Amino acid sequence: MAEARVTSRAEAFMSERGRALLKCFLRTYLVGASMNPRGLMSVGLLYAMQPGLWVIHTDPKAREQALKRYAKHFSSHPFWVPCLVGIFLATEMDIAERKLPPDALEKVKHTTSYTLSAIGDSVFAGSLLIFWALSTSCLLLAGQRVLPLSMGVLFFLGLQIFRVYTFLGGLRRGFSFLGALRRWDLINWGRRIKFVNAALLLWLWSMIFPAGDAVTWAWGIAALGLAGTLTLRPILPRWVVAGVVLAVLLAIPMLTQRVSGGLPLGMP
Repeated sequence: MAEARVTSRAEAFMSERGRALLKCFLRTYLVGASMNPRGLMSVGLLYAMQPGLWVIHTDPKAREQALKRYAKHFSSHPFWVPCLVGIFLATEMDIAERKLPPDALEKVKHTTSYTLSAIGDSVFAGSLLIFWALSTSCLLLAGQRVLPLSMGVLFFLGLQIFRVYTFLGGLRRGFSFLGALRRWDLINWGRRIKFVNAALLLWLWSMIFPAGDAVTWAWGIAALGLAGTLTLRPILPRWVVAGVVLAVLLAIPMLTQRVSGGLPLGMP
């Protein structure tokens, strides 16, 4: 009878913990909804961690101390948040079992989050997202419809699989999971994808600008170069810079048509 009671209690605890961890993962989708200038993602991270912390720490004082560890400044790439939440939950389990001191988390928390943030900005925002945008634009201009839609669905599903896998990996292995991520060599993969993006950009230009019109090519490249140079220094928001450059390009043909004897500028 005693063994049966222990087994039932263990099953109930595992079931409760499983539901709490599932809530933690689902809440990672909302971490960026509470961005603030002081703590950035701190409120969202605290919201994602709360169900797991309530199950891991049963003592009220331990819960309060755990909450304070995540109420501070936090920032990382959104795609890496599930991995970080899994790692933090695994560390909290070790702290609750007295395998690690509470100070151990503070020493590596910010370094890990900032490192993954840099990798996410390079690989996801700077490589894969641009690859998806350029390839979709090229395929649409080429008259394809099903292929770019299928590519978008595939990328979306791949992202969800990546989030689930990294969350479970961080939850099961803690900070040792970072060793497996290092073996993925994501930085070099991001560099390779950028070379592919350069080829896709040339393909996009060849479809946008008329073939054989060197003057139009010159105007297009100059406009893109000017927009890129202006965005290096954040004097104005990027969407303002892009709007001004587009307005100037559209205005040039109309102005040259009204000026007698104007030089042909090659704009359509």
